[in-house]
Amino acid sequence: MIRLEVLRGSAEPRVYEWTRDARIGRAEGNDLVLGDGHVSGEHARLMARGAAWVLVDLGSTNGTFVVRGGVRTAVDDAVKRELELMSGDVIELGAQDRLVEMRVSLVSEVEDARVFAVRKIAELVPAATIVEKEPSRVRALYEAQKRVGAAQDLSEVLVAVCDASFDLVPQATHTTVVIRDDEDDPKAGASGYVPVMTRVRGQAGAPTSPIPVTRSVFRKVVSERAAVLAADAPSEVGTSESLMGASIRSTMGIPLWKGEEILGVLQIDNRESPGMFTPNDLEVMAVLANNASLAVANARLVKRLRAAEEKARKENQFLKGKEQERRAGGRSQGGAPDIIGQSGVVKNLIQQLDKVVNTRVTVLVEGETGVGKELVAASVHYRSNRKDKLFVGQNCAAMPENLLESELFGHKKGSFTGAHEEKKGLFEIADGGTLFLDEVTEMPLSLQSKLLRALQEGEIRPIGATQEKRVNVRIVAATNRNLEKEVAEGRFREDLYYRLKVFPIRVPPLRERREDIPLLADHFLQRYAQELGKPAGGFTQQTTELLQSYDWPGNVRELQNEVQRLVIQLDPGAFVTPELLSPRVRQVEGMIERVRPTKGTLKEMMDQVERWLLIESLREHNNNKTAAAKSLGITREGLHKKLRSFGL
Repeated sequence: MIRLEVLRGSAEPRVYEWTRDARIGRAEGNDLVLGDGHVSGEHARLMARGAAWVLVDLGSTNGTFVVRGGVRTAVDDAVKRELELMSGDVIELGAQDRLVEMRVSLVSEVEDARVFAVRKIAELVPAATIVEKEPSRVRALYEAQKRVGAAQDLSEVLVAVCDASFDLVPQATHTTVVIRDDEDDPKAGASGYVPVMTRVRGQAGAPTSPIPVTRSVFRKVVSERAAVLAADAPSEVGTSESLMGASIRSTMGIPLWKGEEILGVLQIDNRESPGMFTPNDLEVMAVLANNASLAVANARLVKRLRAAEEKARKENQFLKGKEQERRAGGRSQGGAPDIIGQSGVVKNLIQQLDKVVNTRVTVLVEGETGVGKELVAASVHYRSNRKDKLFVGQNCAAMPENLLESELFGHKKGSFTGAHEEKKGLFEIADGGTLFLDEVTEMPLSLQSKLLRALQEGEIRPIGATQEKRVNVRIVAATNRNLEKEVAEGRFREDLYYRLKVFPIRVPPLRERREDIPLLADHFLQRYAQELGKPAGGFTQQTTELLQSYDWPGNVRELQNEVQRLVIQLDPGAFVTPELLSPRVRQVEGMIERVRPTKGTLKEMMDQVERWLLIESLREHNNNKTAAAKSLGITREGLHKKLRSFGL
């Protein structure tokens, strides 16, 4: 029991006592109502935790404090969410100039006046003894253990244990289960135990709210690791305040244990009729507790595993979504990253992807730097039936050889200096999914042989391991180099080349699909306008023409960076005009103006453009007709013929 003596404040009377949880605040309905204006409506709560009491702040405005030995400790979410109380503590509520002060007293219970029987865990009688002493209970015990063993989650196990207690102990009226709240701390003190369920005989349906346990019995069960039987309360345990307050005639405390750990306590009470439990009742319940302890431990383990699995699933789903969004530039359709474009080469690329996505064939993505090879690789994965598994990538040029081998294939603890723990490689992490190897031509020859084995046999061997591991991984590789040339010059294994280039996909550079430039530019404009919180009107026609006329040697990545820079410069709601473009993009502006033909028929305007191009080519090559013809992609004779037709 806890007792509060109000030292300073408006409360009357000045002394309050509780044997169960109590709320303190200014609002009506609290267990202790304080009229002081600086106290919140629901200010704090006293909670029974096993044999201890804790103070919890309920989000008060002016704070909750505990003074112990001259040290003042705040109790709130930022510092300490709850604090275990001790006799002599002073609780302070409210502002410093208008405090409510209450002294805490924890009322002790007499231990030796009420204990009738104690059975240490190590001395609990076996089930065979129950069969000999009370054969009438064997059937009930068998049925009870079956129900407990069949329960799956923790709540079902606890209900089964409580209901079985009523079947095995006819005089029992209430059963309460206390479980250790801190699962990761086997040495948790009394405050680490929490009442989680109470069942009442004859009341069907959901369990009632848990009631406080008899702390004198509870402490003895936990400290002595024993089953405890308390005598009839009115006659033999009259000095025990918690027993008398609850009108308990007799009670039993049964430990739930796993090895050296006390998982919880099962308290069985008789609250309605005179009489007491017998030592045989204690022994029967101890036999049930042996089986119930295992069921509780297993149920808590399953609960933790399910929680961990659900957490991992949600994290995986979140990370995959973020990764997919990053690779897709924030757009997705049907779960697959969008490849933006309406040009013929892009449509052909998508047709190729559709043919290969649901095969196990290794895909080689070729193309210049910045064309979007990783986006294509991600599209291979997210369009396939592997989309629910992981898509992981590794740039082979980003790591030295020894680190790259560990990153791809993993290593065992102690296999090399710095290998302080075992590590899974990307092949194992991506099992069932897709592994993207960017810049695969940068992989050292020694690692190329291990990659070849993984492709051929579906097996990997981590560094320091003695056995192979089977993996089911789809490989998508990418390179901006000519693989045939790399093989010819001895920098890439020929057998690996044939393994990788089963289904090559070429991603065209941006200059080969200029009609897609307005679509891409608008996509990046909307994306960065949203990210920066700055609305954009769009591109003017002249700006779009300049973007389409530039060759974009950095391809889509260069266009993306250019648009991001434009959005930063842009005034909210304004259109992108030519003067905002980078000088390297604007350099074609004068050429467009110079080549712009005068109005006329289509043939007349085309002739004007062609005439201008011929003159510019000759001027660029100092009238060297051979060089000019070569730059224009025609023969010298063809150039002479065109010059004559234009009278040049």
